[in-house]
Amino acid sequence: MASVRQVQVTFDCAEPERLARFWCEVLGYVVPQPPQGCATWDDYWRSRPEEERDAWFACVDPSGVGPRLYFQRVPEGKTAKNRVHLDVRVAPGLVGEERLAALEAECARLIPLGAVHVRTLYDGTDACLPMLDIEGNEFCLD
Repeated sequence: MASVRQVQVTFDCAEPERLARFWCEVLGYVVPQPPQGCATWDDYWRSRPEEERDAWFACVDPSGVGPRLYFQRVPEGKTAKNRVHLDVRVAPGLVGEERLAALEAECARLIPLGAVHVRTLYDGTDACLPMLDIEGNEFCLD
């Protein structure tokens, strides 16, 4: 029997730190401590060669349960729909109007952070709100 492995979710992006901090706000994640020997992340980046500066950033679940999110700078922009996306589970177990209200409340919290509400999918019982993050990556409030 195979052992369970940890998963890291990696995003290609233009601005790793900015996107990581957005997802910290969405998920309640935190930025990990800078590498040993550096008091701040700015100190760490200044210690790196120019071509490596601001090349990546990460955020982690403070409880240690959720996957680490890793953001790596790439030169090209996003050109197509994501093949995989995150579903942010904000209303598990809720149905109908109560579920829709919980999703809409979370949507209202994320829009000032730069998220975009694409549409509302609601059939009277189940609901899902497709969204875009600050770099146009799809995710759903579920």
